[in-house]
Amino acid sequence: MSQSLAKNLIHLVFSTKNRASLITDDIRPELHKYAGGILRDLSCPALIMNSVGDHIHVLFNLHRTKALSDVVMELKRGTSVWMKEQGTAFADFYWQNGYGAFSIGQSMVADVTNYIENQAEHHRKQTFQQEFRLFLERYEIEWDERYVWD
Repeated sequence: MSQSLAKNLIHLVFSTKNRASLITDDIRPELHKYAGGILRDLSCPALIMNSVGDHIHVLFNLHRTKALSDVVMELKRGTSVWMKEQGTAFADFYWQNGYGAFSIGQSMVADVTNYIENQAEHHRKQTFQQEFRLFLERYEIEWDERYVWD
């Protein structure tokens, strides 16, 4: 085959440092727009993005020539700088050091999209930590509780 083709759908999840509830309703739409621009510039377009006060979910298509860690680093760095520029209320804004990235197949796009769209409702019943542990279990990822949270 002379052409390289790939579709790598990634469900990315990461929280604010110490799960500080800094993603407010008034900043959320602009944060998503800015983050979407970063991903677009990296040739990794977002299919959907949503957040609650302390974390964000992004479903995006990882370009075949990009390393996941580099894309996440650029996304977190760029949005962190942008948040700090939005006023003194965000001067201490930081993302947690780590992240969760889970590959999904095309057949799961509708389910994951629905899940991401309904974050506010979902988190009335479950904390970020509970949600993240379930992802790790579902994807059979081993983890050490001491190093997951910061």
